[in-house]
Amino acid sequence: MSETQPINVLFLCTHNSARSILAEATLNHLADGRFKAFSAGSSPRENQQPNPMALDILHKAGISTEGLHSKSWDEFGKPDAPHMDLVITVCDNAAGEVCPYWPGQPATAHWGYADPSEVEGSPEQKLDAFRLTLHAIRRRLELLVNLPLASVDKLMLQTQARELAGKS
Repeated sequence: MSETQPINVLFLCTHNSARSILAEATLNHLADGRFKAFSAGSSPRENQQPNPMALDILHKAGISTEGLHSKSWDEFGKPDAPHMDLVITVCDNAAGEVCPYWPGQPATAHWGYADPSEVEGSPEQKLDAFRLTLHAIRRRLELLVNLPLASVDKLMLQTQARELAGKS
């Protein structure tokens, strides 16, 4: 992996409206040019948009939401799509689905998070679920961005990303 090229990371979830959006925005916020994050869903609903609570919690954390939108993972299998170095599923549904072929066979990992959009309760309780999910994602991403990338190859990246799944 080149030190001059950022490591491209694709976060996958089912609808690409909450967890994968939180991960994409947070990694781009923390990346300092070393990483470039993208997100997609296995089956985003027609006209799906990021969950308003996900966008709200990102704003409150000082993380840019510019350019965030829900999209199908099919976009990243096209010939003109950016090459992915690492693909991370962030929900159990997407982890169990048959992923499309990713050109270049990127490293893969699964970081499972409960879906904050499924929390029942008051608006404050729902927002708190998004906040807790964002904090959990951010903790793993802070560890990822602090890996000594000068010596990281595909196998090392996959091993490290998978080990981070056990950290919370």
